[in-house]
Amino acid sequence: MTATPRAGLGLKPQHFEQALQCAEPGLWFEVHPENYLMAGGPRLAWLTAIRERHPVALHGVSLSLAGDAPPDEAHLDRLHALLRRIEPVLVSEHLAWSTLDGRYVPDLLPVARTTARLAKVAANISRVQDRLGCAIALENPSHYLRMDEHDWSETDFLAELVRRTGCGLLLDINNVYVSARNMGYDAWDYLTRVPAEAVREIHLAGHSFDDEFGASLLIDSHDAPVAEAVWSLYRRFVARVGERPTLIERDDNIPEFADLLDERDRAQSILDAEVATS
Repeated sequence: MTATPRAGLGLKPQHFEQALQCAEPGLWFEVHPENYLMAGGPRLAWLTAIRERHPVALHGVSLSLAGDAPPDEAHLDRLHALLRRIEPVLVSEHLAWSTLDGRYVPDLLPVARTTARLAKVAANISRVQDRLGCAIALENPSHYLRMDEHDWSETDFLAELVRRTGCGLLLDINNVYVSARNMGYDAWDYLTRVPAEAVREIHLAGHSFDDEFGASLLIDSHDAPVAEAVWSLYRRFVARVGERPTLIERDDNIPEFADLLDERDRAQSILDAEVATS
């Protein structure tokens, strides 16, 4: 990113023009690469122009790193071509699976954290990193159903993947909060167990209540401002481990660009305060 980690925004097409014109110091953007894996066209042209003025990170949603099959080679070829064009500051993916027998599922599905699964995920991460020529960051998932097959805690599972592959972590604090509420554990205790030295980026996002179960089931919906409880966890985590590049995610009910900048500025003020006291 920069010498001092800054806060950024998820980039949406309706904000292309504002993003290109924005002169906010240190502002960076993140996109889902799946939306830009074409050889040309206006969307890719916009991203290329924005990249000339701001750093850009790529946050994938379809490599299915926790699946049984290795990542699709044709997809990796297209992703590698985008990396060469955009030169992103970071590439990240999810600890999830989304393919089965060659078919894609439009979701990020959970996985039992067994030792056998850890070996498969590590092999897939290594394959991706070798093909792309860079280390990636792995995002912690959000959870909605209890699974009894786990051999590893999530933080130990992530730490072991870091050790085996050299990947980094993308810590989504909203995912931690949502999962803690849904599964009945303490979010801060989870954050104290995250291998802080591996965290390359932090995500902050909003969540919502499930339509049927209400407040007893939170959904990582990215359709609302960051909740105060998540801001509180973020502030405590940054105070504990130091500043990290931080992204505000918003994927539905997209507000005005200025409103997203306000949230970005709030994250930046927390990072700046940590720099001032360190």
